[in-house]
Amino acid sequence: MPIPSPCVDICKLDGTTGFCVGCLRTRDEIREWKTMTDDRRLRVLEERTRRALALKPQTVPTHDA
Repeated sequence: MPIPSPCVDICKLDGTTGFCVGCLRTRDEIREWKTMTDDRRLRVLEERTRRALALKPQTVPTHDA
């Protein structure tokens, strides 16, 4: 069974990162998804995880005085 697309129907590319704001794939990854091998799809999914972590806002601990 093929690996399903990570698309969440929020299809808008971020001008700064070049990633889709919904699925964090690049334009090329989105376009090529249907013809990718499952191995390549797994690599794209792993890269999405790394992208999400890198883009996650960093929280700064606050200390109450």
